Amino acid sequence: MAKDAKKAARRRTLREDALNLPNLLTMARVVMIPVVLWLMWQQTRVANFWATMAYSAAAVTDFVDGYLARRMGLTSVLGKFLDPLADKLIVLATLVLMVELGHVPAWPVIIITGRELSITALRTIAINEGVVIAASRGGKDKTAVQMVALVALILHDTYVLDWGFYKAAVDLNAVGLALLYLSVFFAITSAGEYFGLFIDAVEAKEKREREETAREEALRGEGE
Repeated sequence: MAKDAKKAARRRTLREDALNLPNLLTMARVVMIPVVLWLMWQQTRVANFWATMAYSAAAVTDFVDGYLARRMGLTSVLGKFLDPLADKLIVLATLVLMVELGHVPAWPVIIITGRELSITALRTIAINEGVVIAASRGGKDKTAVQMVALVALILHDTYVLDWGFYKAAVDLNAVGLALLYLSVFFAITSAGEYFGLFIDAVEAKEKREREETAREEALRGEGE
């Protein structure tokens, strides 16, 4: 027990946190951003395919780094900061470039960006208030739909799906756009959920503080 405590305490330096495997995977996700953007900028079928592979690999690390951090006991403040930052950077950078390339309209990207900034600010306020906001179901749905939408949008081209008995041409950019619009719906509704959870958490905290103050005053009254 004492050895484990000493090991955990020793591991809490920023340098060691930065060099642990989960955080290295998170930082690798950030490094992949310019690779994905450069490949997308080429606007060829082959480059789009490899951009999709790079983005998908980055998305996989999002699940792996969190799993490893919990499994290996390597959760850290740096990891809690880097992980959501890396997620937002790769998603927003990819969407902004898609607007520049004319693959998506600007309005859903503006809504998604505004939502991410608002929720980040809300979480910061919540931390200052000493309350914790759990991830909402809508937020998880938004992330899942958005991930699939981006894969389709990065591939961009029309592909022929051949099942032997049936062939169909699928415009992946159109599919990606439909899923992106669905993710905008989840982004808006989940933002409302987060604000509701924040209000509930703050009210619960204030109620506990009032109850504690009332108990203290009652104890002082009994002592007198």
